[in-house]
Amino acid sequence: MATKLDHAPNLTQRPPRSPRVRLGGFAVLPRILDKGGADLTGTAGEFKYNNPGDYHWFRFTGITAEALKAELATGKGDGETLAWIQENAPNKRTPREIQQEE
Repeated sequence: MATKLDHAPNLTQRPPRSPRVRLGGFAVLPRILDKGGADLTGTAGEFKYNNPGDYHWFRFTGITAEALKAELATGKGDGETLAWIQENAPNKRTPREIQQEE
């Protein structure tokens, strides 16, 4: 799949962001975005997108791994991807729910 992911991390050279790093209040999301982008560009190394550590976030938001990966393939940055998630998540969550979601 051809992508516009020039900014995708090369996870064969450095790990994805920590699961404790938050984006839009969501824990784990930046790590998922790193792994998804790297998977699309073939630079995921030993890190797997949509692994058991990611399942809770996908269930919590209702976003599917496939839908998020398709959005990542458009080459949008973190902020644009977060806006897409907030708009398209079937499970709308309050800031309080998101903060407690860990």
